[in-house]
Amino acid sequence: MASHVLLFSVSLLVPLFLCCVLAKGDMTVIPSKNGADHRGRSLQSTKVVNVLRYGAYGDGRHDDTKALSKAWAAACSSSHPGIVLIPKGKKFLTKHVTFSGPCKSNMKLMIEGTLVAPPKRSYWIEDTIRHWVLFLNVRDLTVTGGGTIDGNGKIWWQRSCKVNSKLPCRPAPTALTFYSCTNLKVDNLELLNSQQIHMSVERCTDVRVSRLLITAPSTSPNTDGIHIAHSKDVKVYNCAIKTGDDCMSIEDGTKNLHVKNIVCGPGHGISIGSLGDRNSEAQVTNITINGVRLHGTTNGARIKTWQGGRGYAKNIVFQNIIMDNVWNPIIIDQNYCDSTTPCNKEKSAVEVSNVLFKNIRGTSASRDAIKLSCNRSVPCHGIALHNVKLTLKRGNGNAKSTCQNAKWRTLGTVMPQPCHLKN
Repeated sequence: MASHVLLFSVSLLVPLFLCCVLAKGDMTVIPSKNGADHRGRSLQSTKVVNVLRYGAYGDGRHDDTKALSKAWAAACSSSHPGIVLIPKGKKFLTKHVTFSGPCKSNMKLMIEGTLVAPPKRSYWIEDTIRHWVLFLNVRDLTVTGGGTIDGNGKIWWQRSCKVNSKLPCRPAPTALTFYSCTNLKVDNLELLNSQQIHMSVERCTDVRVSRLLITAPSTSPNTDGIHIAHSKDVKVYNCAIKTGDDCMSIEDGTKNLHVKNIVCGPGHGISIGSLGDRNSEAQVTNITINGVRLHGTTNGARIKTWQGGRGYAKNIVFQNIIMDNVWNPIIIDQNYCDSTTPCNKEKSAVEVSNVLFKNIRGTSASRDAIKLSCNRSVPCHGIALHNVKLTLKRGNGNAKSTCQNAKWRTLGTVMPQPCHLKN
């Protein structure tokens, strides 16, 4: 009986001991009986580093950049899996910071509080102005915690050439960038008011992105939600994105991307591209966008390429999509031009082929619900519309479609019929 009482007491004391020690910050954790702490996180030989232990203030006023860098370096250099803890209930003012690998073991950045960008442009230098929080060359990385990444973007939007054409166009930071990372998981975060793009995944492999809430005003320029380029084997699911630009932008070098259960709007929709700008070559293949709800966006399912480009965008599926008051619900545009001066006509173009729009329904804010605007020299081909029903949100008459240099076919019921059945 005494031995049973002793075992019961120890089982209560060990988790209590762990919780108390964890609060002190940097240490190698002794695993509990079930291998998890009070939040369900694995503690098997894990080094937990609290940024407060490394000099962070967490008051939103003092600069905590060095403290975050030191905490990362301590965890990254440990032979045990590392957790860098951004504690709940505090704001950490952070200038540009790079979290570099390779690390000796798995890494986790646990953002439970708030990272906030500086309130003035003077805090930034030209060498690092393109990035705010950058993860570089890290393998087996998880960024999670339920906290907030606040880009303080208003000061940048006000001085954007897209807001005031009299101002020069200048670079601005991407809030969260993952560059050359492998086995990456980003989960359960709020990204708020980025300076430009909220999150960018570049040259990464084996990526899982889930449960993100991304928010910026509909008038905020270039504030794409999730940007993906030169990356492969990527999954994005269960995210809500409300921004002033593309909810998702999928660019050159993206391969094997699966997107599911996304709510988008306001914003510019789900865009593949733009591709082929400045006569460049683009390669995008095996993209599936499945289960998206779009509300009041300026575009729906979109592929956009510049004249003069080269390469291909192929094997693309947009399916199970609901549109609500969306301008340009379905659009392929091989004559895209986002320039202050008119773009020259070019003969070459990024080839767009094998694209399926399936099970798409809802309402269009514009009369042209389907636009296939393709290049005469390199026409779009293998375009399929399967069970599409789009009606006008307001006004009299029916939605319609326009086509140029596109080779398409229909399956099931398609409304409006593409180009009045003239292929």
